[in-house]
Amino acid sequence: MNRLTGKIALITGAARGIGLAFARAYVAEGARVVLADIDIDRARAEATAICAENGGEACAIAVPLDVRSQQSIDAAMEQTLAAFGRLDILINNAAVFTAAPLTEITREDHARAFDINVTGTLFMMQAAARHMIAREGGGRIINMASQAGRRGETLVAVYCATKAAVISLTQSAGLALIEHGINVNAISPGVVDGDHWDGVDALFARYEGKPPGQKKREVAASVPFGRMGTAEDLTGMAIFLASDEAAYVVAQTYNVDGGQWMS
Repeated sequence: MNRLTGKIALITGAARGIGLAFARAYVAEGARVVLADIDIDRARAEATAICAENGGEACAIAVPLDVRSQQSIDAAMEQTLAAFGRLDILINNAAVFTAAPLTEITREDHARAFDINVTGTLFMMQAAARHMIAREGGGRIINMASQAGRRGETLVAVYCATKAAVISLTQSAGLALIEHGINVNAISPGVVDGDHWDGVDALFARYEGKPPGQKKREVAASVPFGRMGTAEDLTGMAIFLASDEAAYVVAQTYNVDGGQWMS
């Protein structure tokens, strides 16, 4: 039997990249998924494609979501419950990356990163937890941290701080919610290849004076496994943490990074 049969999962930032890979993997494991994203047109197209790939069944829907807005969070929850009747799994995947020398960080950039990466994660957890507690059926919440949250980095102070905060929120929420049968854990990826790396590489090229593509090659070479990760490398952990196999796992952050960080 598939490990997530009958489960309902909401995934933020699911229109592309890691979030989309999770959505596809969850449907393959028997779940029905809500692709929540600010890019609703792309999210709808991907939800339609997922359903078509799985016999045309209504296994995925898309809802608009801007995690900076409480109204948007509440609306996404309402649409999820209207479509599927309940929520069993939340994955907080929506995030932004930012980099700049410490002396050039702006308040606007800092506020945006914390608003999406930290505040959005907190209030998505709150909305999901309120429903799960009221339903008395327990649940799973999975937050996306990063190896950047394990240490500081010269040009990445703000992003590192947001992901350290996600790890801390995971610990606090995990302790607070397990009494209601809600397991809160996190995944800490290393460097994951994808479209977003064009922007990341451009930032490092600007601040480190490197030609385009050099930073990405250096980062890939630094991974003990021998390459950058892919979104699909993370799906096994996402399935495990959402499954009954992880029932006794509470408030943990798991590294899935090809050996870049050991803890």
